Amino acid sequence: MREAPRIGYVLKGFPRLSELFIASEIHRLEQSGIRLSLLVIKRDDEPMRHRLVDRIHAQPHYLPPTESVSGQPLHRWLARHVPRFAPHCRRVARRWPAGVARATAAALGQSLRARARVWDAPRKVYVKELLQAIALADRLIGEPEVRHLHAHFCHGATTVAWLAATITGLPFSFTAHAKDLYCPALNPAGLLRRKLAAARFAVTCTDTNRRYLNQFAGATPVYCVYHGLNAEFAELLRREVAPPQERGGDLHVLGVGRLVHKKGFDVLVDACAQLAARGIPATATIVGEAGDLSADLERRIRAHRLEGRIRLAGPMDQAALYREYRNASVFCLPCRVSDDGDRDGIPNVLLEAMASGVPVVTTPVSGIPELVTDGRSGLLVPPNDPGAIADALLRVHRSPSLARRLAAEGGAIVRDRFDGDRLAGELVAIFAKAVA
Repeated sequence: MREAPRIGYVLKGFPRLSELFIASEIHRLEQSGIRLSLLVIKRDDEPMRHRLVDRIHAQPHYLPPTESVSGQPLHRWLARHVPRFAPHCRRVARRWPAGVARATAAALGQSLRARARVWDAPRKVYVKELLQAIALADRLIGEPEVRHLHAHFCHGATTVAWLAATITGLPFSFTAHAKDLYCPALNPAGLLRRKLAAARFAVTCTDTNRRYLNQFAGATPVYCVYHGLNAEFAELLRREVAPPQERGGDLHVLGVGRLVHKKGFDVLVDACAQLAARGIPATATIVGEAGDLSADLERRIRAHRLEGRIRLAGPMDQAALYREYRNASVFCLPCRVSDDGDRDGIPNVLLEAMASGVPVVTTPVSGIPELVTDGRSGLLVPPNDPGAIADALLRVHRSPSLARRLAAEGGAIVRDRFDGDRLAGELVAIFAKAVA
């Protein structure tokens, strides 16, 4: 008997601490009966990982390791890498010679189109991604039950999936998120448009993203499927028996996210400085992995003399993070659009905070207004405005009735519109049609 069809999930890295939403999606798809193969481009050796990862049945298959192609001549890079990819190339060329020719033409064509100037050298990254696609196709020779490829993030992983699909003739699709969608340098010279035209369908996590993609999707369907509350956090909430505590006393602000520019935590630090100048005894905890804003945050905290009031706590597992939500007076995420176009979709930590009964203060960037309605389920303030953040935090602190109302409405919205199990069901239906 032939095995039931599988979907090959093409991921840049797995597991990743900052991508619990992907692990949660994989877990829920497996629980719904979807069989997956995890095809991972890069092995990530992070010191911490979420417990949910251990409950995923599919074991990741990692492609051969590669170095960056930037900063070195292509011939030197090829000299080191061709030997490790040569067996894959031989097997795949024997199996799909026409497919390899088509994928090679597509990759080389893109490497020429993506040049900044006509006399510049071809872009080398597409040579690397072609070899990775060939290695992925070789893996599929031994997994004939994989009937469809699906990539997360619409730049590198989707390029590899597209080229592998070109080689093998399999259909493919992808999920677009945030930076991958809005930073032109990640899909230069019309690459995203070409991948959309070749894809069976695309998925994205906000309706704002869906409208953006539909501008150049042509006949390719684009589905909006919200991430929903991740499975591990949802279980923590189901086990919680104590009612939400009354948040009184001093103002304690919680922020969660990687310490990168688009999260706006420098604005939060400046807002806390303004509160201190007004004589408000506020404290703040910022939870998240280090990033390009880490050094600046530490410098700002010292400059404002807030070392005793603001704590950079580093990353946490979901249980520890839940305790932070329970102890917070208000959750603040001052998102913004970075100069290169990078932005969030709907930050998953906003869902976690609202589900935990914490009032939220954030900004109307990207898809956030699809979750937070100003004055009803949270407070929205302009990006890059520490004074507006300070005023909103103080408003929530000084009005317990407002805090209760925002928290109650926020929790209801997450339960009604962002239930992760129900939203996973929408994705199951899309995939079931793809492999039918």
